[in-house]
Amino acid sequence: MKFSMIFEAQLADPGREHEHQVLRDCVEQAVLAEEQGFDRVWAVEHHALKWYAHMSAPEIFLSYVAARTERIRLGHGVVCLPFNFNHPVRVAERAAMLDVLSGGRLDLGAGRGATRQETSLCGVDPERTYAELDESLRIIAGAWRADELEWHGPLLDIPPHPILPRPAQSPHPPLFLACSKRDTLALAAEYGVGALVLGFSGPEEIKQMRACYDDAIAARTGERLVSSVVNDHFAALCPTIVLDSRERAVQIGARGQRFFAQSIAHWYGSAPPPDEAVVPGRDEVAAMREAAEQQLAHLHEARIPVTPNATATFNVEHAYGTAEDAVAYVERLADAGADEIMCLIQMGTVPQDVCLETIRQWGQKVIPEFR
Repeated sequence: MKFSMIFEAQLADPGREHEHQVLRDCVEQAVLAEEQGFDRVWAVEHHALKWYAHMSAPEIFLSYVAARTERIRLGHGVVCLPFNFNHPVRVAERAAMLDVLSGGRLDLGAGRGATRQETSLCGVDPERTYAELDESLRIIAGAWRADELEWHGPLLDIPPHPILPRPAQSPHPPLFLACSKRDTLALAAEYGVGALVLGFSGPEEIKQMRACYDDAIAARTGERLVSSVVNDHFAALCPTIVLDSRERAVQIGARGQRFFAQSIAHWYGSAPPPDEAVVPGRDEVAAMREAAEQQLAHLHEARIPVTPNATATFNVEHAYGTAEDAVAYVERLADAGADEIMCLIQMGTVPQDVCLETIRQWGQKVIPEFR
């Protein structure tokens, strides 16, 4: 079992000074994660998603973390691969540079970055995101496996060029794909890359998604593999706040996740902006239930189809509570087939001291139970 953390760089107060502090706070959390025995940190790539994710340049963040650490792996979770976000050759160059300078600690995940807010910023054609992701993954893996890259595909044509530097890991860093639906899980399996499962539904849904991934692995013919190296690794999201006080951890976790859920609903489903206020004494679990009902009402009013993904972010049954609660929840995720527990701790309304204490509790009381 592997343990990691994922960073969105969320902030309820999106002012300039607070934004800068949150980015520094994320670095502090990542350094502490290494000290406490975590295996990996993941950093997202999103653009212009105020509140939800201010992590627009994860390669810079991860490089800074690499210089402050020695052991922990560094995960792009994920790079947006449509060409107008990132040309695949530039991704290969930057990622290889980080892999070399970090001593071979890089993992590279792929995604589409498909919100309208992001695609309109960079001139990405929403109809081409899957095709461009597919071609980019193949170009990147090819650039790392040969002395020279030559590519003649349906979308890009690249004459022979050396792609430098070459990565430290041979033949290349492990590849992953962001997965929130069954069709992307099947795609990850067909590509032969790891699955980063970013849903909030809980262990029962994780179990079904693992079965979908395994079925697709068993059925693949190899025709769609993107590399000669296969990575069948299944990482599951685990929202968590762990403190000595179960009630305080649950309330802080529910508030943080509500901010996260409302941010997603805003940028992915045109709901109102997230509620930034933290109200002392408010029952945040009840507030989450109310927010879920409001989300359903918004979807019906806007005539947007109600899917499990549209409402799962409001499910608050996660690893919120004491270390014992977190251990029990991890056991359920392990039974569901997770190879990696990807902790979501840094949420917009969660104070830095609570993030740090949660990391310590995991390092001292949760992770050792699975070593």
